[in-house]
Amino acid sequence: QLQLVESGGDLVQPGGSLRLSCAASGLALDSYVIGWFRQAPGKERVGVACISSGSRNTNYAESVKGRFTISRDNAENTVYLQMNSLKPEDTAVYYCAATNIRGFTAIQAMNLRLAAYGVWGQGTQVTVSS
Repeated sequence: QLQLVESGGDLVQPGGSLRLSCAASGLALDSYVIGWFRQAPGKERVGVACISSGSRNTNYAESVKGRFTISRDNAENTVYLQMNSLKPEDTAVYYCAATNIRGFTAIQAMNLRLAAYGVWGQGTQVTVSS
């Protein structure tokens, strides 16, 4: 059974950078679409970025385009989210999620639809504040 563990969250000043990690155990990640989501206090969980199983395709929320980069290291069984030029509005708990269901579900996953993802991590807190 696939399990995901996020790490790398921290308190950082505006304009700073962080790299989040999503480490998998139990199964290999290379056949999974992986997404990063975030949830700010009092708000819904929303998609941030995702990467296809073959790493050929990525998708980003408009709010993070040009600042965040998603990547995967299959040898390490880990997916990363590099976050640059952080803003206070990036403050949230960040979650990674995975799905290996193909077809329409995979398309939905690449469109950052929460319901397409069946495996979730426990989250890591990112706080952007001076």
